[in-house]
This record gives sequence, structure tokens and C-alpha cells, in this order.
Amino acid sequence: MEIEKRLKGTRAGAISQELFTNSIHFPLANIFLELLLKGPLAYFREPDPYTIIFSCCVQAMFIGTWKYHGKPSRRLLGNLIAPALYTGIEFFFEGPIFFTGPNHVAFLGFAFTIGLLQEIEERASGKSHDVITIFIHLVRTCILLVMYGIFEAITEPKYNSIGKFLSNDSHLFVAIVIPLLGVVLGMANVTANRYLSLLQYTAGQLKKYSEWLLGRQLLSAAITDSESLNLQRKRRTVFFMDIRGFTKWSEDKSPETVVNMLNNYFEKAEQIWKISDVIKVKHTADEIMAVFPDEKSALKIAMTISHEINNFLKQYGLSSGAGVHAGHLVEGLVGSREVKVYDVIGDTVNTAKRICDHALGGEVLISEEIHDKVKDIEVNPEPRFLQAKGKSKPLKVFSLQ
Repeated sequence: MEIEKRLKGTRAGAISQELFTNSIHFPLANIFLELLLKGPLAYFREPDPYTIIFSCCVQAMFIGTWKYHGKPSRRLLGNLIAPALYTGIEFFFEGPIFFTGPNHVAFLGFAFTIGLLQEIEERASGKSHDVITIFIHLVRTCILLVMYGIFEAITEPKYNSIGKFLSNDSHLFVAIVIPLLGVVLGMANVTANRYLSLLQYTAGQLKKYSEWLLGRQLLSAAITDSESLNLQRKRRTVFFMDIRGFTKWSEDKSPETVVNMLNNYFEKAEQIWKISDVIKVKHTADEIMAVFPDEKSALKIAMTISHEINNFLKQYGLSSGAGVHAGHLVEGLVGSREVKVYDVIGDTVNTAKRICDHALGGEVLISEEIHDKVKDIEVNPEPRFLQAKGKSKPLKVFSLQ
């Protein structure tokens, strides 16, 4: 369904999010470090930049896919994919000398630390979760600080220790400001995540309420094309069903008992029509109205629902009758400027309702129009003629066998 895709996102979107919010951070810093140390021409002739980009993309693909499918994201294991892959490939080309690069060791260290913190973050809640989120951003921004320190130590050997590095005022300034920026970014992320969670929860609630009012198919159509809910003339097949003897049965029952029975009644019907191509379903008291795109799909569901519902109603000493008719109608949003409902209007709807009213308990009546349209259905060969309210001529109907 379109709205579920939008709320959940896509697999490609999950991979991209993982790449740009996590997996590519250290590789980018490493690329620029080695670019400055070796020079553009020499660096891009080596496999290093391509290997590290490939490694972080593979990592993002795995973690993003896990998250998209709702599987445990294995943050610690996932964050070690890129450094392990990068180390393995580079070790093949360079041998043990690869580990003499402090930036290569730093890659493993940051990947392990951030992955471990993310594992803890997923299990934490409340303020503990927020604190860990802030700390993750602090560690993440320190990638820049560490890589800067490595660059200075290589280009200026006098800064080859932490103490000597911090003895320089500009270095001290950077060492203070970068972690503070990490804390600020972490707090901003916590705030953004709170609003995002609230929006996702609200969107989920609105989706549920909208499905109740419109149905899944109409809601999906409205999301992709808002004009699909405008009033339009269509040929549809309309099915009505209601319970025989419901008013008398409910007279001596508590409202809770009546509502509980109706909820079970509607639930039984929903289990059947929800697997069909039904366009609109409407509940009114003990009545079910369903609108289908064609006669065959409506008849198939009508027979199944009638059988299941009447078996269900036997325990209450009740039964149901149903009627099906096809024809042109107007469907779409109807109402005032502030309050609208999606409904179907026209003689086709009224006729289907009148046919339903004359159906006996356990019976499904179909109109002459449906009988003539669908030839491969089993019906009582003898037609019945109904003098329906509001009709100048009797309605010719057939009973499904």
C-alpha cells in the first residue's frame, strides 16, 4: 500500500540514510587525510580511496537492509564490516605495513566504539537513550579531531604526542570546540528524533483512522492522486447484507452485548472481503454495504460472506439476508466544506438495498442485470418479482443456490 511505503520508506532510502548518517563519516575523513599527505595525483592512482568507499557502501547496504526489513540491526557487527573489508583488501596489497598507519588503526577503533554505543543505545530508553545518543555524536565529531591530530603529527613531528599537540593554542581551541559541537549536534539529534517519533506515531494513527473511514484501497488511491476522491460516475456492483430479526433480538440485551455481537459480525465479514478488490465498505447498525468494481468479484464474496455469517449468527438464533445489484452510480466525497465522507449515491445503491430487504434469512438475491451479465452462476431458475418501495415496476430477482 502506498501510504505504508511512504511511512516505512524504501530499502534504497534506508541504505542511503545509513550511509550518510554513519558509514561514510570516517572514510571521508580518511580520504581527505591521505589526499593531503600524498597529493591528488598519487593518491587517486592507488586502490585506497576506491577500496574504502566500496567498503563503507557495502556496510551501509547490510545495515540499511537489516533496518528496512525490521531485523536486528547488529550495530556492533555492522559497523565493523567496512573496516574489516577495507583492512582485508589493503592488507592484501600492502602487507603488515598497513597497520603502521595510525589512521588505519583509528578506523577500527572508531568503528568498534560507535558500534558498541549504538548497540547500547538500541537497548536503552528515556534519558539514558538520549545521553548515549549525545555521546555517540561526541565520539563521531572526534573523528575530525583525531584525524587532524594524526595529520599534524605526520607533517610536524614535534606534535607526535597528545601533550605536545595540546600545547599549541590553535590545537587546544580545536580540541575544545569540536567535542562541544558534537554535544550540540547530539542534543539537536535527540530533539529531532523526539519530533520524528511523534510525527511517525501521529501518522500511524491518522493512517488507521483514515483506513476505517475510506478503506485501504481508497486511501492508497487518494495518497497517489487526490482527485481520485472527487465525485465521478462509475459502473459498480453493490452488495448489501443485514441481520434478520436483529431489532427484536436486541430489545432485551444490554448495549455491551449487542455491540460485542456486531463487532464480531463485522469482523467475520472483514476477514472475507479484505482479500478481495472491494472499493468501499460501510457499516450502518447491523447492515453491511460493500461496493465492488465488477459483478464476478462481488458474487464470489457475497456467497462466501453469506455462508460464513449465517453460520456465525446461528448461535444467536439469527440469520442474514443479502442483495446484489449492478449499475451506474456516483461515488466520491460528499458533504459540507468542513465535514465530508466518501459515499456512493444513485438508484443502483437504492435498488441493491431494496433487494436485500426482501431476501430471506440465509438467502442472497441478485438483480436481473447481474443474472444476465454473469452466466456461470448457479441460481434458482424461477425468478421472483418484488414490489420494492419507490419503484414503479416490480424488480425481477434470482436467488443464489
